[in-house]
Amino acid sequence: MTNQEFIDAVKGLSVIELMDLVKALEEEFGVSAAAPVAAAGAPAAAAAPAEEQTEFNVVLVDAGAEKIKVIKVVREVVSGLGLKEAKEFVESAPKTIKEAVSKEEATKIAEQFAAVGAKCEIK
Repeated sequence: MTNQEFIDAVKGLSVIELMDLVKALEEEFGVSAAAPVAAAGAPAAAAAPAEEQTEFNVVLVDAGAEKIKVIKVVREVVSGLGLKEAKEFVESAPKTIKEAVSKEEATKIAEQFAAVGAKCEIK
């Protein structure tokens, strides 16, 4: 049987018959048709416009040398923290500062920490 004859035979199958054929091929060769389909779909997914992220998390990665200044910024940004809690927050880095904020707010927060020598990541 040539490739064209095989393709013509597959074209003539109903959906149920085609599903049975795929299942039989999977069992015969010990493979899954799902993996090649996902791999083949990956370039198409990459080419499609990705959904733009609207919510970001700001993570304190490293407090740097000026911990006291970083503690002050933490108290400004994270509401409800006392001095002791802010100190513990800074010492437990990496730690998420704010979750689900806009890109503008995340950038502003990261800049505040960068100004006092701390390192932040926006995820």
